[in-house]
Amino acid sequence: MKTITKLFLLIFVACGCSILIYYTVEKVKPVKEIEDVLLTQYEIEEDFLENTNYSVNDPKVILNPYGNSPLTALIIFETGDLTTPTITIKGKDANTTFTHTFTPNKKHILPIYGLYPNTDNEVVLKVNKTTKVIHIQTEKLPDDFILPTSVQADKTKLNDELYFVTPSSSGYTAAYDVNGDVRWYITNSYIWDIKRLENGNLLLSSDRLINPPYYTTGLVEIDLLGKIYYEYTLPGGYHHDVFEMEDGNLLVASNNFESGTVEDYIVLLDRNTGEILKEIDLKDILDTNTGKSPYWTSYDWFHNNSVWYDKKTNSITLSGRHQDAVINIDFEANEINWILGDNTNWSEEYQKYFLTPTSENFVWQYAQHAAMILPNGDVFLFDNGNNRSKIENYVKANDNYSRGVIFRINKEDMTVEEIWQYGKERGSSYYSPYISDVDYLEENHYIIHSGGHSYKDGIVSNNPASFGQGLTLQSYTTELLNDKVIFEMVLPTNLYRVEKLKLYDNNTYSTGLSQRLGNMGITKTDKNYAFLLFNKDIDSTYEKHNISITKEIDRLVVSGTFQKEDKVEIILDSLFHKKVYTMRISKKPYTAMCVDIFNEEENELGIKVTKYINDIGLKGKYYIYIKINGTIYDINQYIEYESK
Repeated sequence: MKTITKLFLLIFVACGCSILIYYTVEKVKPVKEIEDVLLTQYEIEEDFLENTNYSVNDPKVILNPYGNSPLTALIIFETGDLTTPTITIKGKDANTTFTHTFTPNKKHILPIYGLYPNTDNEVVLKVNKTTKVIHIQTEKLPDDFILPTSVQADKTKLNDELYFVTPSSSGYTAAYDVNGDVRWYITNSYIWDIKRLENGNLLLSSDRLINPPYYTTGLVEIDLLGKIYYEYTLPGGYHHDVFEMEDGNLLVASNNFESGTVEDYIVLLDRNTGEILKEIDLKDILDTNTGKSPYWTSYDWFHNNSVWYDKKTNSITLSGRHQDAVINIDFEANEINWILGDNTNWSEEYQKYFLTPTSENFVWQYAQHAAMILPNGDVFLFDNGNNRSKIENYVKANDNYSRGVIFRINKEDMTVEEIWQYGKERGSSYYSPYISDVDYLEENHYIIHSGGHSYKDGIVSNNPASFGQGLTLQSYTTELLNDKVIFEMVLPTNLYRVEKLKLYDNNTYSTGLSQRLGNMGITKTDKNYAFLLFNKDIDSTYEKHNISITKEIDRLVVSGTFQKEDKVEIILDSLFHKKVYTMRISKKPYTAMCVDIFNEEENELGIKVTKYINDIGLKGKYYIYIKINGTIYDINQYIEYESK
């Protein structure tokens, strides 16, 4: 490992003379660097593309080429002329057999998706008059993989599309077929929604955190092989939902952490550059102290969990879980068009925006998710139904229900009526107090995903999985056609969202170096030191905190375990200028809680926390010190930045 000699000096000025005093000489090591996934991908491709001189009868087969998508493979071969290959991945029946024809080429690199785990899979390759049967043996699923406990499917009304799910408690981002068999999963910790882009690739959250408990650095565009084509990073990170605009740009649910609140900020991201083109701060549109639900907090007053753009009205629709309100905003003027929800607790100035029900027995939605505008202008959402009231007379979990519901709005007279619902008839057995999803497939064809069931000793719980121990978890994915259930899958875990997608859909695999666009902004210093004095070497007091320091491609990551009362600072010393960053020691730094997979861990040693220091604005070499409760420790490591 490369080391350098560290020389410190003090400058004393007396009687017009400068005296230089050197006081430490020792070897210093660079911080451990985490491999850049984009560069690693490129190097992997260089290896398997070095020789493509294989034939149809003897092709090269690479299982899990990028190391993170175990049920995929590449088949590589060449043909003398332009040929159009077709592959068939054999399933258990017609609904689970996949066939795809690729574009004409001479050098063929064919992505193979939808393999079964722990199986000698049969893939049939056809090129002109040649047919080649290829066997691909896969490994078994990880021991912690979650499989359905129940699958109901009317295969006469179903096709070969898969149900893609993202986890919110335990589990993997994965895809199940109509038999409930796993046909794809990825080992990266991708959460939040899973989108199919117009180009056929998938859009997912990054698997890196920017802030606890679950705010990620941004988004990644990937294919099913697990290759990242673009990584987008944002100063406020990403959570919950994103919408692909007609021009390809992305409307992203983000944060403005400096404002002191979360989940109330939307940005329009330029897909080609990563530049933020537009910002919408809901604090400029709504009063943070009005419309409170029982889940309201000063940090997380709105809790936006969905973003939807409607071209016909040039408006965006947002779902504020902690105000029990769906808000429609003019995209140009940033002004409210209408509010769908119970107007209890809302101040007088907002009453004019609320829609009035056309019937006396109308039921409002509460703590809703996944609000969208349908092609005919109706509003479709998942009504979690928490409490079924904003004040008193709360409905208990075992008497409650959740549902997918469609509302029709008359914007002229500001009224609303319920057009359709599914879930109420199933009572508390279909009650999900958090997360969940709805999807519109076509007219009278929907998916209702009740994803956050929890039970304590057999009794339905009103709390998300992260708020209780010893809970039994479930999720229900229900597909309805003309009001009849044609598919339902039950999984013993909580799942955030579900999308029904084709395995091959306009997606074209390509090799080459991928791009990282945007940035996470400057990490502000808390104070600066002119000189660094009285530091000491690492001792047992330091070691008990289990501090780890690593360098990612665009930031420094410092983690450790501390007590709530500990005062911890990270000092980056460039000899003549020292930057100081404070670590926040808190079990729940933010009160927004929808998922628990990223909560800080508390044990007998304390709370495990992480500080991220972005490389924007840093240049040159910095020696790293950790200050704990007044003692400065010299850890004999440095980090070096290029100018950005």
